[in-house]
Amino acid sequence: MARPRSDDKQSAIIAGATRVIASQGLGAATAAIAKEAGVSNGSLFTYFATKADLLNQLYIELKTEMASVLDGIPAESGLREQALYMWSQWMNWATSHPEKRRTLALLSVSDDIRTESRQAAGQAMSGFREFMRRVTQNGPLSEEPLGLRAALINGIAESTIDYIMQDPANADKHSRAGFEAFWRVVV
Repeated sequence: MARPRSDDKQSAIIAGATRVIASQGLGAATAAIAKEAGVSNGSLFTYFATKADLLNQLYIELKTEMASVLDGIPAESGLREQALYMWSQWMNWATSHPEKRRTLALLSVSDDIRTESRQAAGQAMSGFREFMRRVTQNGPLSEEPLGLRAALINGIAESTIDYIMQDPANADKHSRAGFEAFWRVVV
């Protein structure tokens, strides 16, 4: 009789996959992921039928976690203060979780990520997307597609995060400079 699945083991596999993919890339062997998670390779396949299933679940979970940067946004504040809060949360998440950030970047361009998973992640990010639409609706990019606006904002954010990672002693200064660049682009 098969043992019941454990949420702790599934979480360990997801965490192990994050670490291994961040260091070895998407071609990392499932055996390495299982070893990092502290489970047998067979156990990994008890939780995820294929490596692609694991990658898709990991993608959705990381996108959902990243979307949580909007949690606690001060609704009573003005748009700039809300945007600054969101920006600060984004910078904190990315710089506090470099392995998750790297893994998410790799998964985002992977052909293994299914349309359904991209849609589920898009749903998780819907609040973030709506916030970006509101922030940019009256600015110089207002006539551009939301996807282009998001890509430009993401470019500024990723550059800022990279710079913070290279010079953590001045993280607050770099985060503020990145925010000011973001704000000038969108408003």
